[in-house]
Amino acid sequence: MKFLFIVQGEGRGHMTQAISFSQLLSTQGHELVAVIVGKSKRREIPSFFEREIKAPISLVDSPNFECDASQKKINLTKTIWKNSLKVGSYQKSLNRIHHIVTETQPDIILNFYDLLGGLYNFWFRPKAQFWVIGHQYMIWHPDFRFAPNRALEKILFQLNTKLTGLGADEVLGLSFLPQKKSTPKVQVVPPLLRREVKNLDSSNGDYFLTYMVNPGYAEEVFQFAKANPQLRIKAYWDKKDAAECEFPLPNLSFHRVNDRTFLADMAACRGLVCTAGFESVCEAMYLGKPVMVIPVAGQYEQACNALEIEQNGIGIPSKSFDFGWFESQISEWESQKLNFQIWQLTWGNILQGLLQPEEYFSQNQSPSLELG
Repeated sequence: MKFLFIVQGEGRGHMTQAISFSQLLSTQGHELVAVIVGKSKRREIPSFFEREIKAPISLVDSPNFECDASQKKINLTKTIWKNSLKVGSYQKSLNRIHHIVTETQPDIILNFYDLLGGLYNFWFRPKAQFWVIGHQYMIWHPDFRFAPNRALEKILFQLNTKLTGLGADEVLGLSFLPQKKSTPKVQVVPPLLRREVKNLDSSNGDYFLTYMVNPGYAEEVFQFAKANPQLRIKAYWDKKDAAECEFPLPNLSFHRVNDRTFLADMAACRGLVCTAGFESVCEAMYLGKPVMVIPVAGQYEQACNALEIEQNGIGIPSKSFDFGWFESQISEWESQKLNFQIWQLTWGNILQGLLQPEEYFSQNQSPSLELG
């Protein structure tokens, strides 16, 4: 099969998922013919993505979140207003996507939660099958818990998720852990982790690792490190134009996002402190690391993630980058490493089932795990 990826460029999660899926395709003899990444002015595509994806990459302007002046909180009003001014640019992006699809003739278009992917499928009706994948699609599962008392944000989150998957032939919901209930709306699948994660040996070092999707949190981390010189912190961010490595304090370093050094540091850290995304938490789970998550203010999706992480015993939610409090909680935390790694092993069979369902299920009458 020939695949084409459309990938949201916000944060590192969707890009690392795309790398992992491309590796999975390669092991089964399929071809990735093109990758389209939705970009924005405030972020750069990490060099590791260009190095690892192994396919031609095209960048297109795509809707993105806008932050407040502190570069921490998501400003929904500003996000809607600024993106509404770029409708003409997004129309050009859709035409560019159609040109690439026409030129490469993929059998399957796989959308990693980019809004333009759903809009493209709805308006252009390509011959290829249209699949969508992401943790966000778990909102269609009956056991999903929404963060309470935020009705408008919930509606906008549901609407955005719906738009990214318009007309989808397959909806793949990445899940931290297997789900007992099934649903016709979404196929529950394991997280997508790259082979580099699985080749790491975990150890317990003398520092905490942190990842910030928005650079505004750097000041908060700096102030904590300054007040607690006994704690060593390695921080990763994707701040545009930042140096590869900075040492503002003896016990604190800031690093540009780099897949190899980030994973190596995760394997050797005492624990991970990050905003409440999905991918980094899953990598920490695979390595058996304690996790503390801080939901990005104004990003409803992350509030839901933090609730799920707490309820499933995956990690600890917090309102701030308080590494000291995290350290005090680690002794009571229990790793789910083994269950998570077993869940990971099912991906090869799942892909075979998606591409050859009749052949797969005739040979596998009783799947080892119930998947959606």
